[in-house]
Amino acid sequence: MKHAKIGEVMIDDVIAVRYATPFKEVTRLLAEHRISGLPVIDEDDKVIGVISETDLMLHQVTQGQPGTPPSLRARLSPARRRNAAKAAARTAGALMSAPAVTVNAQSTVSAAARTMVQHRVERLPVVDEEERLVGIVTRHDVLQVFLRPDDEIRRTVVDEVLKRALWLTPRVVSVDVREGVVTLTGCLERQSETVIAVAMTSRLDGVVGVVDKLTYRLDDSHLRPDEPKLHGVTDDWLRKL
Repeated sequence: MKHAKIGEVMIDDVIAVRYATPFKEVTRLLAEHRISGLPVIDEDDKVIGVISETDLMLHQVTQGQPGTPPSLRARLSPARRRNAAKAAARTAGALMSAPAVTVNAQSTVSAAARTMVQHRVERLPVVDEEERLVGIVTRHDVLQVFLRPDDEIRRTVVDEVLKRALWLTPRVVSVDVREGVVTLTGCLERQSETVIAVAMTSRLDGVVGVVDKLTYRLDDSHLRPDEPKLHGVTDDWLRKL
């Protein structure tokens, strides 16, 4: 089943800085390009950190305030020590947060969305197989997947889920899609097939939710996936669910 890859939605014209880039240059680039963050790369174009507006704000609010005495700095928590270092930063390398949270260009858009939520970030540097910077993806780019037209989603459900995965004829299950919400209605042979139909549909690009109105003739929920009665393309899906 084909899912949108990060390489298809990312921005490949990336504004990045080096470890030694001065603080003022970082600020100028953010303001000039109207962006809220950028990656820091080394001589091999590998991402070594990221700088966000939060890092800049931390530096700005402490300007003019007395620094932390060395004797007290040693007793600070690791997080407070990092903040103190950023407050005194003069280069991108001292200002950045590391290690950087990145995503591979071949990763799916849904995987990138989960990473953003997990790490509470709004943008991710995109890297290739050698960890070199090739692009950047934002929450806006990820959300574009949910603008997929309803009729296109319906065709994918019918072709990829019903026909290819479950070997069903289109008349067996009625598929209705409105504003990204898919309603599945019909009677299948086995209960396990209804589970697979709903699970596969929910993972399609652009699907906001699934309304399950499926029924079944045989309750095979008590059977293990390795028992003889379960066979064919549904086996792998049952083991994953």
